[in-house]
Amino acid sequence: MKTELKDTPAGDPDLSAAQRVLALEIEGIATLSRQLDESFVQALDLLSAIEGRIVVTGIGKSGHIGCKIAATLSSTGTPALFVHPAEASHGDLGMITGGDAILAISNSGETEELSDLVQYSRRFSIPLVAITCRAESALAEAADMVLLVPRSAEACPMGLAPTTSTTVTLALGDAIAVALLERKGFSKDDFHILHPGGKLGRRLLRVSDIMHKGDEMPLVRGEATMQEALLEMTGKRLGCMGILSDDGRLAGIVTDGDLRRHMQDDLLARTAGEIMTCDPCTIRPQALAAEALNLMNGRKITVLFVVEDERPIGIIHMHDIYRAGVA
Repeated sequence: MKTELKDTPAGDPDLSAAQRVLALEIEGIATLSRQLDESFVQALDLLSAIEGRIVVTGIGKSGHIGCKIAATLSSTGTPALFVHPAEASHGDLGMITGGDAILAISNSGETEELSDLVQYSRRFSIPLVAITCRAESALAEAADMVLLVPRSAEACPMGLAPTTSTTVTLALGDAIAVALLERKGFSKDDFHILHPGGKLGRRLLRVSDIMHKGDEMPLVRGEATMQEALLEMTGKRLGCMGILSDDGRLAGIVTDGDLRRHMQDDLLARTAGEIMTCDPCTIRPQALAAEALNLMNGRKITVLFVVEDERPIGIIHMHDIYRAGVA
């Protein structure tokens, strides 16, 4: 059953509640931004220096936020995992190695369930970074570095349900992940390696990922007869053929349009080099497939040869890009 949307009055209590929540959370993040200081940089120094992974931990709502922070770190080039404090106390401490660092989240800094993880980190000299709002808490006292989140009013009208505090913590986790990404020089190529699936992965496809290569390329020498050239062109079914110079460079291209323009010129009596279009539009293999599509649309063409050092190494058709789901 389809629900019809109705106009919401300006004084609607639901709208007012939503706006109050968002205003409080925006102010919480703004306060966090203003109070960030050298301790953030020092925490990054510690986290970027480790040889292992960042082990994120927390319980309750902090645990849910920790899972997302670990996932964001991993997907942006910083190996990370989430370890649940309760499971850590029953064997999962073995997942944490001497080359790792622990990022522990507790709003109060007094979360009892974190005690075994904290003690383990101190016993084996595993770096510990705390995210908490209480500098005087047990977690903060034990940690090597403390990232303080501001004491902000929760959006819950009773001030009990973690809302503003979890949003601010999540934003801080994003800030850590992106700052580490920039330190590492994490690139689009790196991002594509870690995100091969879904729409994002398709948008990051390179021309080299989907081009035709080797014997799939329609290529002839300039001195080839048009009969030979037409057999090559029709056999490869890409609507064109590349014309090679004596040294193997791409000298030109013959398309369906070129054939139509020369139909009255005793076509079969001529060579491929005589009717080719010189200096055709080409693309490099490292280009994004989306860039190739944009180039094709701009030039009103449907195919591009892929070249390196002026030599053809592949060919890409607009249909290849559509089939890959890039458009």
